[in-house]
Amino acid sequence: MKWKKKVAWITGASSGIGRALALELARQGAEVVISGRRLERLKSLHAEISVMGGRAHIVPCDVSVEASIRDAVASIIHTCGALHVVIANAGWALRGDIEELSMDDWERQFKTNVFGAALTARYALPHLRETGGRIGLVGSVSSMVPTPAHGAYTASKYALRGLGQTLSLELTGSGVSCTLLHPGFVASEVAQVDNHGVFQPQRIDKRPSSLMWTADKAARVMLGALHKRKREYVFTLHGKFAGFLGRHLPDVMYMLLRKKRFKTFEAPSNTAKAQQAAPLPRRKA
Repeated sequence: MKWKKKVAWITGASSGIGRALALELARQGAEVVISGRRLERLKSLHAEISVMGGRAHIVPCDVSVEASIRDAVASIIHTCGALHVVIANAGWALRGDIEELSMDDWERQFKTNVFGAALTARYALPHLRETGGRIGLVGSVSSMVPTPAHGAYTASKYALRGLGQTLSLELTGSGVSCTLLHPGFVASEVAQVDNHGVFQPQRIDKRPSSLMWTADKAARVMLGALHKRKREYVFTLHGKFAGFLGRHLPDVMYMLLRKKRFKTFEAPSNTAKAQQAAPLPRRKA
């Protein structure tokens, strides 16, 4: 019961890692505040926590809107009286080569993944200072490894990593800790969200299933790192390996990704090859 009598707030709690974090915190004794945009999902999660015998509160919040974050924090303090743990988990992945992305694409990606996390920290920190609390920022191994066709997402996670590292320094001596959490492949709905942040259940997750961790397992190790007040924690074995290459052997990582990128180009079909090889018809005199 590591989190007994602690009030913990999770953004992006309606699915995947966020949902698993809420359930695990409830199992470990926390009073859980769950936020997100999909109210029906939050209601279902709230019911599941209640059946477990846990305590939960629904506070809808769209982290891409500053007023929504500010009002969510005010609601939590009014309802719970304190705040001990905040996990800025809300995020999504925009796809597309950089030359294809518009200003609107970049703004939508950064509003949630970077600005949302920064403002979640801003409004929560005065209350975390009162309790000597913890803040967790859910990043990604993509914050250390460039990912072709995910330039905006990769850039947002690089930015989030810089934000978290800076915040850790700024909080020195305050009693509040900031932990950057970097998952590798974890089962979630991230691959089923389109470029407008809308969940599309028919989308196929093309990430390697053999390397995928369950969200429950991810939640347990993430909360362990948060409880120990680690500054940065990378997980899954493949995530640690990729992160090591990205940080310490970037040229090796570049060559591996470059090779993989070339393989993704569509090879000409047999018909196309035959057409290319066929002699041109002779012109009539």
